[in-house]
Amino acid sequence: MGKNLPQQRRGRGTSPTYRSPSHRHPGMPVHPKLTGEGIVTSLEHSPGRTAPIARVKYGRLEVLMIAPDGLQVGQVVSIGGYNIDRGNTLPLGSIPEGTLVYNVESNPGDGGKFVRAAGTTAIVVSQAEKTVLQLPSGQFHSFDPKCRATIGVVAGAGRPERPFAKAGKKVLAYRSFSKPPLWVRGVAMNPVDHPHGGGAHQHVGRPSTVSWHASPGRKVGRLGPVPKRIKEKRRRR
Repeated sequence: MGKNLPQQRRGRGTSPTYRSPSHRHPGMPVHPKLTGEGIVTSLEHSPGRTAPIARVKYGRLEVLMIAPDGLQVGQVVSIGGYNIDRGNTLPLGSIPEGTLVYNVESNPGDGGKFVRAAGTTAIVVSQAEKTVLQLPSGQFHSFDPKCRATIGVVAGAGRPERPFAKAGKKVLAYRSFSKPPLWVRGVAMNPVDHPHGGGAHQHVGRPSTVSWHASPGRKVGRLGPVPKRIKEKRRRR
Protein backbone atom coordinates (compact mmCIF):
# COMPACT_ATOMS: atom_id res chain seq x y z
CA MET A 1 0.00 0.00 0.00
CA GLY A 2 1.34 3.42 -0.96
CA LYS A 3 2.19 6.15 1.51
CA ASN A 4 1.01 9.73 1.64
CA LEU A 5 3.13 12.25 -0.23
CA PRO A 6 4.70 15.17 1.70
CA GLN A 7 2.26 17.63 0.12
CA GLN A 8 -0.63 15.44 1.29
CA ARG A 9 0.66 15.37 4.86
CA ARG A 10 1.12 19.14 4.77
CA GLY A 11 -2.44 19.61 3.52
CA ARG A 12 -3.90 17.61 6.40
CA GLY A 13 -2.17 19.84 8.95
CA THR A 14 -2.12 17.17 11.66
CA SER A 15 1.64 16.67 11.79
CA PRO A 16 3.74 19.01 14.01
CA THR A 17 6.20 19.27 11.11
CA TYR A 18 3.67 21.17 9.01
CA ARG A 19 1.75 22.99 11.76
CA SER A 20 2.63 26.64 12.36
CA PRO A 21 3.69 27.37 15.97
CA SER A 22 1.33 30.33 16.32
CA HIS A 23 2.22 30.80 20.00
CA ARG A 24 5.65 32.03 18.86
CA HIS A 25 4.33 34.64 16.43
CA PRO A 26 3.90 38.16 17.89
CA GLY A 27 1.12 39.06 15.47
CA MET A 28 0.34 40.08 11.89
CA PRO A 29 2.11 43.29 10.75
CA VAL A 30 -0.46 45.15 8.65
CA HIS A 31 -1.38 48.75 7.90
CA PRO A 32 -3.71 49.94 10.69
CA LYS A 33 -6.93 51.72 9.79
CA LEU A 34 -5.94 55.08 11.25
CA THR A 35 -4.04 58.24 10.36
CA GLY A 36 -1.48 60.22 12.30
CA GLU A 37 2.03 59.91 13.67
CA GLY A 38 3.55 57.17 15.80
CA ILE A 39 6.84 56.46 17.54
CA VAL A 40 8.91 53.31 17.01
CA THR A 41 9.34 51.70 20.44
CA SER A 42 11.30 48.55 19.53
CA LEU A 43 12.71 46.44 16.70
CA GLU A 44 12.27 42.69 17.10
CA HIS A 45 12.91 39.40 15.36
CA SER A 46 9.72 37.66 14.29
CA PRO A 47 9.90 33.84 14.12
CA GLY A 48 8.41 32.61 10.88
CA ARG A 49 9.29 35.83 9.03
CA THR A 50 12.37 36.74 7.06
CA ALA A 51 12.15 40.44 7.94
CA PRO A 52 12.31 42.09 11.40
CA ILE A 53 9.24 43.85 12.75
CA ALA A 54 8.84 47.16 14.55
CA ARG A 55 6.44 48.07 17.33
CA VAL A 56 4.93 51.50 16.77
CA LYS A 57 2.80 53.42 19.28
CA TYR A 58 0.01 55.64 17.97
CA GLY A 59 -1.18 57.20 21.19
CA ARG A 60 -2.44 54.31 23.33
CA LEU A 61 -2.58 51.91 20.39
CA GLU A 62 0.45 49.74 19.61
CA VAL A 63 0.70 48.17 16.15
CA LEU A 64 3.23 45.99 14.33
CA MET A 65 4.83 46.96 11.05
CA ILE A 66 7.44 45.38 8.81
CA ALA A 67 10.62 47.32 9.49
CA PRO A 68 12.26 49.15 6.58
CA ASP A 69 16.01 49.25 6.18
CA GLY A 70 17.45 52.03 8.37
CA LEU A 71 14.53 52.36 10.79
CA GLN A 72 15.57 53.33 14.34
CA VAL A 73 13.98 53.16 17.78
CA GLY A 74 12.47 56.55 18.63
CA GLN A 75 11.90 57.49 14.99
CA VAL A 76 8.57 59.11 14.11
CA VAL A 77 6.57 57.46 11.32
CA SER A 78 3.20 58.49 9.94
CA ILE A 79 0.16 57.04 8.21
CA GLY A 80 -1.52 59.27 5.65
CA GLY A 81 -0.39 62.77 4.79
CA TYR A 82 2.19 63.54 2.10
CA ASN A 83 5.52 63.04 3.89
CA ILE A 84 7.63 60.91 1.51
CA ASP A 85 10.07 59.57 4.08
CA ARG A 86 11.30 56.11 5.01
CA GLY A 87 8.79 54.17 7.10
CA ASN A 88 5.78 56.37 6.30
CA THR A 89 2.62 54.83 4.87
CA LEU A 90 0.71 56.60 2.10
CA PRO A 91 -1.84 55.82 -0.63
CA LEU A 92 -0.12 54.81 -3.85
CA GLY A 93 -1.77 57.71 -5.68
CA SER A 94 0.14 60.16 -3.43
CA ILE A 95 3.58 58.60 -4.00
CA PRO A 96 5.78 60.09 -6.76
CA GLU A 97 7.09 57.98 -9.61
CA GLY A 98 10.42 56.28 -8.97
CA THR A 99 9.82 55.88 -5.21
CA LEU A 100 10.71 52.57 -3.53
CA VAL A 101 7.81 51.03 -1.59
CA TYR A 102 6.94 47.76 0.15
CA ASN A 103 4.01 46.03 1.91
CA VAL A 104 1.60 47.07 -0.84
CA GLU A 105 -2.14 46.46 -0.43
CA SER A 106 -3.89 44.35 -3.04
CA ASN A 107 -7.23 46.02 -2.30
CA PRO A 108 -7.73 49.23 -0.29
CA GLY A 109 -7.81 48.43 3.42
CA ASP A 110 -6.58 44.81 3.38
CA GLY A 111 -3.41 45.67 5.36
CA GLY A 112 -0.76 44.76 2.77
CA LYS A 113 -0.18 41.66 0.66
CA PHE A 114 2.69 42.36 -1.77
CA VAL A 115 6.46 42.85 -1.19
CA ARG A 116 6.83 41.76 2.45
CA ALA A 117 9.95 39.53 2.37
CA ALA A 118 13.36 40.64 3.63
CA GLY A 119 15.34 42.84 1.26
CA THR A 120 12.53 43.28 -1.28
CA THR A 121 11.11 46.49 -2.70
CA ALA A 122 8.85 47.67 -5.52
CA ILE A 123 9.17 50.77 -7.71
CA VAL A 124 6.35 53.15 -8.57
CA VAL A 125 6.54 53.29 -12.37
CA SER A 126 3.58 55.44 -13.45
CA GLN A 127 0.50 57.23 -12.13
CA ALA A 128 -2.82 57.37 -13.99
CA GLU A 129 -6.23 55.81 -13.36
CA LYS A 130 -4.21 52.90 -11.98
CA THR A 131 -0.82 53.01 -10.27
CA VAL A 132 1.71 50.72 -11.96
CA LEU A 133 4.42 49.11 -9.83
CA GLN A 134 7.40 47.01 -10.82
CA LEU A 135 7.51 44.12 -8.34
CA PRO A 136 10.73 42.39 -7.14
CA SER A 137 10.15 39.67 -9.76
CA GLY A 138 10.42 42.30 -12.51
CA GLN A 139 6.75 42.05 -13.46
CA PHE A 140 4.54 45.12 -13.72
CA HIS A 141 1.28 45.18 -11.77
CA SER A 142 -1.54 47.73 -11.66
CA PHE A 143 -3.01 48.80 -8.30
CA ASP A 144 -5.85 50.99 -7.13
CA PRO A 145 -4.39 54.43 -6.23
CA LYS A 146 -6.18 54.15 -2.87
CA CYS A 147 -4.10 51.09 -1.91
CA ARG A 148 -1.54 51.96 0.74
CA ALA A 149 2.17 51.16 0.81
CA THR A 150 5.14 51.98 3.02
CA ILE A 151 8.13 53.95 1.75
CA GLY A 152 11.49 52.18 1.74
CA VAL A 153 13.11 48.75 1.39
CA VAL A 154 12.29 45.83 3.69
CA ALA A 155 15.09 45.28 6.22
CA GLY A 156 17.05 42.03 6.38
CA ALA A 157 18.66 42.08 2.93
CA GLY A 158 21.41 39.51 2.45
CA ARG A 159 19.65 36.90 4.60
CA PRO A 160 20.15 34.05 2.06
CA GLU A 161 23.89 34.74 2.00
CA ARG A 162 24.32 33.75 5.64
CA PRO A 163 25.17 30.04 5.91
CA PHE A 164 23.36 27.76 8.35
CA ALA A 165 26.72 26.06 9.13
CA LYS A 166 25.05 22.91 10.49
CA ALA A 167 21.86 20.94 10.02
CA GLY A 168 20.53 21.56 13.53
CA LYS A 169 20.25 25.31 12.97
CA LYS A 170 18.32 24.75 9.77
CA VAL A 171 15.89 22.41 11.56
CA LEU A 172 15.17 25.03 14.23
CA ALA A 173 14.88 27.86 11.70
CA TYR A 174 12.44 26.03 9.44
CA ARG A 175 10.31 24.92 12.37
CA SER A 176 8.94 28.46 12.62
CA PHE A 177 8.20 28.48 8.88
CA SER A 178 6.10 25.30 9.17
CA LYS A 179 8.33 23.67 6.57
CA PRO A 180 10.57 20.60 6.59
CA PRO A 181 14.26 21.58 6.56
CA LEU A 182 15.19 18.93 3.99
CA TRP A 183 13.41 17.84 0.83
CA VAL A 184 13.93 14.40 -0.73
CA ARG A 185 13.55 14.06 -4.50
CA GLY A 186 10.78 11.80 -5.72
CA VAL A 187 13.10 9.86 -8.03
CA ALA A 188 15.28 8.97 -5.01
CA MET A 189 12.34 7.23 -3.27
CA ASN A 190 10.87 3.78 -3.64
CA PRO A 191 7.75 3.16 -5.75
CA VAL A 192 5.68 2.76 -2.57
CA ASP A 193 6.62 6.29 -1.45
CA HIS A 194 6.30 8.34 -4.62
CA PRO A 195 5.03 7.97 -8.22
CA HIS A 196 8.51 8.90 -9.49
CA GLY A 197 10.27 6.27 -7.35
CA GLY A 198 11.94 3.02 -8.34
CA GLY A 199 13.90 1.92 -11.38
CA ALA A 200 17.40 0.69 -12.13
CA HIS A 201 18.60 4.29 -11.99
CA GLN A 202 17.03 7.55 -10.85
CA HIS A 203 14.58 8.70 -13.51
CA VAL A 204 10.88 9.55 -13.65
CA GLY A 205 10.10 6.69 -16.03
CA ARG A 206 6.92 8.22 -17.48
CA PRO A 207 5.77 11.62 -18.78
CA SER A 208 6.36 14.13 -15.99
CA THR A 209 3.30 16.22 -16.88
CA VAL A 210 0.08 15.23 -15.11
CA SER A 211 -3.52 16.18 -15.75
CA TRP A 212 -5.11 19.04 -13.87
CA HIS A 213 -7.82 16.54 -12.84
CA ALA A 214 -5.40 13.93 -11.45
CA SER A 215 -5.95 12.59 -7.96
CA PRO A 216 -3.83 14.10 -5.13
CA GLY A 217 -1.66 10.98 -4.99
CA ARG A 218 -0.73 11.30 -8.68
CA LYS A 219 -0.43 15.09 -8.92
CA VAL A 220 3.39 15.33 -8.90
CA GLY A 221 5.79 16.77 -11.43
CA ARG A 222 4.62 19.43 -13.85
CA LEU A 223 0.92 20.23 -13.99
CA GLY A 224 -0.87 20.47 -17.31
CA PRO A 225 -2.34 23.76 -18.61
CA VAL A 226 -4.93 25.45 -16.41
CA PRO A 227 -8.47 24.76 -17.74
CA LYS A 228 -10.13 27.70 -19.48
CA ARG A 229 -13.00 27.83 -16.98
CA ILE A 230 -10.56 28.30 -14.09
CA LYS A 231 -8.70 31.01 -16.02
CA GLU A 232 -12.00 32.84 -16.58
CA LYS A 233 -12.82 32.69 -12.86
CA ARG A 234 -9.42 34.15 -11.98
CA ARG A 235 -9.84 36.88 -14.60
CA ARG A 236 -13.23 37.90 -13.15
CA ARG A 237 -11.67 38.37 -9.70
